[in-house]
Amino acid sequence: MSNPTVSVLGAGGWGTALAILLARPDRKIPLWGHDPIHVENMVREGINTKYLPGVVLPFTIRPTADLSAAAQSEILFLAIPSRYLDAIASQLAELCGDHRPILVSCTKGIEQERGLLMSEVIAKQMPSTTIAVLSGPNLAGEIARGIPAAGVIGCDDAQALTMTQTLFSGTSFRAYTSGDIRGIQLGGALKNIFAIAAGVSDGLGLGENARAGLVTRSLTEMTRLGIAMGGSRETFGGLSGIGDLMVTCFSPRSRNHQVGFRLGQGESLESIITSMSSMVAEGIPTTLSAQAAARRHSVETPIIDEVTALLQGLKTPADAMKSLMGRDLRAEGEAQNFFLRLPR
Repeated sequence: MSNPTVSVLGAGGWGTALAILLARPDRKIPLWGHDPIHVENMVREGINTKYLPGVVLPFTIRPTADLSAAAQSEILFLAIPSRYLDAIASQLAELCGDHRPILVSCTKGIEQERGLLMSEVIAKQMPSTTIAVLSGPNLAGEIARGIPAAGVIGCDDAQALTMTQTLFSGTSFRAYTSGDIRGIQLGGALKNIFAIAAGVSDGLGLGENARAGLVTRSLTEMTRLGIAMGGSRETFGGLSGIGDLMVTCFSPRSRNHQVGFRLGQGESLESIITSMSSMVAEGIPTTLSAQAAARRHSVETPIIDEVTALLQGLKTPADAMKSLMGRDLRAEGEAQNFFLRLPR
């Protein structure tokens, strides 16, 4: 497939940004959305005003509410909220039949019920399909506006990996490749939890030093749990690890940082979720999934534990931060030597 057909499933900010990035004069891209009214508005206005206001869609992007039409492409990018991914994958399995497209999961999360990564959720429904994953420090608004960015694609199939990477050639997005499918997804999922913690710190007005210390310890915690769950150490020092962690913890445009900031300012979680409407902060459902995984693997995760207690209403933001600062004194150890242990 020298010029494969491509569809994007999920007409939120990230899915739309991907469609814009992948658009070419000679490549029509179906952009599937579940809400026919939202899709109709995009067709009429040529803009996704709900999620990416002000960004004009290229003429080759074809918004559609017809999943069967979008499913016929050779490569499908899935930018669907984690809680809906299983249902959509089930529909795709039925619609595709003998057609076996390459599926690229762009969703960041860990399923709560079974503890599955997003590629595993898809594989349960479509076991014979080639699955790739895409992650990295990618704020949708910047991607859509052509601001330079980078990410990493993971896949077990070398041909599919190269084919997917080539789609981004000549764009403002530099795509790297990796065989560590688990590590890429774990970095992308776990960083959302730590972004909530960083937002809480900022909401409480604790300052730059506190946030830097928190993010550094978050990297240690991410790496410790990520390795226990099957990721490679070097992945967490890359784009889908520390790269994604930095942008979500430091950017006020990060949804998860916004949730934490508003919690730190004293707003209730229920009020925050209600006001976000159709916007999804994946760190909220991922927190419980990550804590359950940490318990299964006997991994110490103090930051995840405090965010869990906060989201469950068991602690106030100030008490959660106080608990982290009041932990037993110890040598820096793992965090101090993290980069020294990375392969050269």
